[in-house]
Amino acid sequence: MDDGIIYWNFDPEIFSIFGTFPIRYYSLLFITGLFVALQVEKRIYRKENIPLENLDKLFIYVIVGIVLGARLGHCFFYEPSYYLDNPLEVLLPIKKVADSYQFTGFQGLASHGGTIGVILAIVIYCRKYKTKFLWVLDRIAIVGPIVGAFIRFGNFMNSEVYGKPTNGNWGVVFQRDDLIPRHPTQLYEAFSYLLIFGILMFIYHKTKGQMNGLILGVLLTLVFSARIVIEFFKENQVGFEDGMALNMGQILSIPLVIIGLILIFTRKIPSHNKTSLQKP
Repeated sequence: MDDGIIYWNFDPEIFSIFGTFPIRYYSLLFITGLFVALQVEKRIYRKENIPLENLDKLFIYVIVGIVLGARLGHCFFYEPSYYLDNPLEVLLPIKKVADSYQFTGFQGLASHGGTIGVILAIVIYCRKYKTKFLWVLDRIAIVGPIVGAFIRFGNFMNSEVYGKPTNGNWGVVFQRDDLIPRHPTQLYEAFSYLLIFGILMFIYHKTKGQMNGLILGVLLTLVFSARIVIEFFKENQVGFEDGMALNMGQILSIPLVIIGLILIFTRKIPSHNKTSLQKP
């Protein structure tokens, strides 16, 4: 550290299996975020006397929705032409190098795609098990920021998705790329998500579980408003964004903020005192 500057040159790979399959901090932090979110969600289910077997089924749907949605979102929001030419790389953790394919892990996940994927997965879950859509979404929304925070910590460990130069004597130098002090936007997002998680938990306790879309609305509004602001300090992810007034992350965030505000201001407060999730 020098005059407020942190020099960051962390190896993102913890170790590799047989020298071929790398185990990275990003993957470890992603899994940790999901585990922590699951434990918080279990406490919510116990508090409301909902069978944990319901959550076990829901968790599988959510995982599939996050991974598929985030991956497809990155491929088709940010690099559609490349992945249309290389369709195998969309859902397989490989990349074409010269005339062969190499295992690289999934390089590129989009939070907007993950959000859409989770919502679609929950729609399918609710239809299959005949549960209340907003009830499930409100409770999943509470823990969503935890996963987002751990993903951004993973981005920091990878020295990726970082910010623009700070033009000052402070910032983080991601030495794997250059020697320029930059905004650590991964940390800006991570800590903002943890703050939002605290706000959502406060609302949950104040409303005593009678939310009816409120927490989902607050989540969408706060998370994607934060994303819009932080993107002004972040380097563009792909070249086509350089000539845009708002980058792709900001453009995709705007409709989600609008949906969040609609949910907040149009929700109907339940007239009954207890909301239950129907047992599958």
